[in-house]
Amino acid sequence: MHAISHYQELISSYFSELHLAKEPKNLYEPIEYILSLGGKRMRPILTLMATEVFDVDCKKAIPAATAIEVFHNFSLVHDDIMDDAPLRRGNETVHEKWNINTGILSGDAMLILAYQHFEDYEPIIFRDLAKLFSKTALEVCEGQQYDVDFETRDDVTISEYLKMIEYKTAVLVGAAMKMGAIVAETSEQNSCLIYDFGLNLGIAFQLQDDYLDAFGDPETFGKQVGGDIIENKKTYLYLKAMEFAAADEKEQLSHLFSIQPNDNSDKIHSVKEIFNQTGASEATQKAIQDYTFKAFETLEKMNISSEKKLMLRAFGEKLMNRNV
Repeated sequence: MHAISHYQELISSYFSELHLAKEPKNLYEPIEYILSLGGKRMRPILTLMATEVFDVDCKKAIPAATAIEVFHNFSLVHDDIMDDAPLRRGNETVHEKWNINTGILSGDAMLILAYQHFEDYEPIIFRDLAKLFSKTALEVCEGQQYDVDFETRDDVTISEYLKMIEYKTAVLVGAAMKMGAIVAETSEQNSCLIYDFGLNLGIAFQLQDDYLDAFGDPETFGKQVGGDIIENKKTYLYLKAMEFAAADEKEQLSHLFSIQPNDNSDKIHSVKEIFNQTGASEATQKAIQDYTFKAFETLEKMNISSEKKLMLRAFGEKLMNRNV
């Protein structure tokens, strides 16, 4: 098993050489654009890493890892349209750089391209990968719909929110790891355990993303800081603030999440103050830690070497302490 940097370099090198010089160019150029922006590429790295956890050369998993990353970027293109987001990874979003119709169609093409990468595998592995991928893709859509629904609801619970981020984000992380296990042809038990590891890590990752959306550094975060507040999204921060807030704070927070001012800077500042005053910020950081440790507990049940467990743990700790 290699250092995380090895998998990062392998994926980065592969995508830098991935060219889609096809016609019509207005379909494929946006795909090349979004894939060229890089990002953390956490999911394909996990696929490669999971393959070597089970003693198979990670290069065998490159097609599966590519499928995961292409699908993830497809979902981002469409999410950015739905959120009317101006930035992705510090650059213009696809629909801003081109237009909404191009973003929709290029995203559709990316979903199909993702499936095509499974064609590099023999039938049994292809079947298992495609079955997991289809289940996961549908769950991601369900999670996105929950996210949209929550924007107009005032009664979202913590458990509902956690289910939403599990589907929208965490299942893809779990699937990325399980795909590595499928490529390695390990046991069903090992495949399920590493899926659970990824799932819990994915929940921690999304909670961290929610936290950074409000409190991240604009220069390192890559996205518009305060975007969730502007969109009135009921994140874990918001729900915890409503749980802990005094009556006047609840009233203020409800009001702030019912308006769309021309200048959002005062709204963002006021909401962040309430998040801090109520203890919601601290509670969110605690939840990130709890889910990360839950992922680490799953590692202990796996029949792999201590060295490999430490490598996976180090990756989880790096995610928990990230600022991008």
